Amino acid sequence: MSAAPARFSCAFLSAFLIVSACHSVQGRKLLVFLIDGFRYDYIDDLQNLPGFKEIVNNGVKVDYTTPDFPSLSYPNYYSLMTGRHCDIHQMTGNFMWDKDSMKEFLIGANPDSRLPMWWDGSEPLWVTMQKLGKKVYMYYWPGCEVEILGKRATFCEQYVSSPSMKNLTDSIENALNVLKNGKADMAAVYYENIDVEGHHFGPQSQEVQRAVRSLDVAFQTLNQKIKEKKLQDELNIMMFSDHGMTDIEWMDKVIELKAYINVSSVLKMMDRGPVVSLWPKPGMLDEIYRALQAAQHMKVYQTHEIPDRYHYKRGKFVPPLTLVADPGWFITESKDKLPFWQNGTGEAKGWQHGWHGYDNEFLDMRGFFLAQGPVFKKNFRAGPIRTVDVYNLMCTTLGIQPLPNNGSWSRVEFMLIASAEAVHPILLYSFALAMLVLMLSAGI
Repeated sequence: MSAAPARFSCAFLSAFLIVSACHSVQGRKLLVFLIDGFRYDYIDDLQNLPGFKEIVNNGVKVDYTTPDFPSLSYPNYYSLMTGRHCDIHQMTGNFMWDKDSMKEFLIGANPDSRLPMWWDGSEPLWVTMQKLGKKVYMYYWPGCEVEILGKRATFCEQYVSSPSMKNLTDSIENALNVLKNGKADMAAVYYENIDVEGHHFGPQSQEVQRAVRSLDVAFQTLNQKIKEKKLQDELNIMMFSDHGMTDIEWMDKVIELKAYINVSSVLKMMDRGPVVSLWPKPGMLDEIYRALQAAQHMKVYQTHEIPDRYHYKRGKFVPPLTLVADPGWFITESKDKLPFWQNGTGEAKGWQHGWHGYDNEFLDMRGFFLAQGPVFKKNFRAGPIRTVDVYNLMCTTLGIQPLPNNGSWSRVEFMLIASAEAVHPILLYSFALAMLVLMLSAGI
């Protein structure tokens, strides 16, 4: 072998070993919990929540997370797992409509909601993991059953409406087992009941407080099982929410669209509540737009008028008119179409008293974030982060290179201990490349 190829081989091997060494330190198992609708202040009283308190004492707690706009579930599910804003990953609502195909996305419940057109805008973390040959087990996580960019999760316990506490505790046990025995590199658990109770009774209700205490009991069990299985030095855990919740007063704060426009002039209306999407019939856009200007407690945007800070208006499924209610107000076609919540038999029980989806900077829309494990600092209080920031932290914890994203590394890096774990994967590869260039230029 000549000298030049030999030098190149040596330099390449050295750079490879640098990356591999750092990578091996970083790559640990990860368990994530997505707790739907868990507002940032639900754990203010940690003295009565020993499960949460132990996690906070052993890890990191942020002041709050700011969701993407709209502060709804599916947009933020995907922002969390892609690090992308909604106008890039294209999941811009719980209810969406594609005018070209006439297909609907109905909060993931209808068969058409599984079409790639809704999901292929960006690559979620679990798909990246699968492409890298790693295994991901997901429990009740919305979308884990969908083939996204040609991949599915290794295992998917499909979403069911409002999973029970037994569903949660069983999924915790199963997730810890597959992580312990090497069947999974990452596990993800979704729990909805906090959001359900918040909608039904309002965020300040006794029902929400009871639901939070029940969740705390489950996390006490989680903490105990981690010790029993001797996973303290192997497993990192992150738990976060997609958004918060605010109180609404139905009869006093309802905006009825029929009071301003002839609803028959609308080709399609999607969703109701804080954010409503309207597709006027041909030739009716200007008339409907002008008429809705008279409505108080609601902003009416043509697509180009939507504030840039929402990172929303370039979305593929964004309508010609977007209506955004002031916090606490509710938009609907008419009051007789206001949503009731129902018991298990389908019987209407009463008005819903909590809602979300408002301007993402509204403080009641804020979510929470906790983390613990060998790569995280202990008993550490961190400043606010944004939904899109969580992705980089998950990638770094797993030791994989994140895809291009909208998250800020500077908002999350200081949560990690001062060692190789705190080095972002992109920086590792940049460092290795620089070392390779230096070695070759020096004739090594």
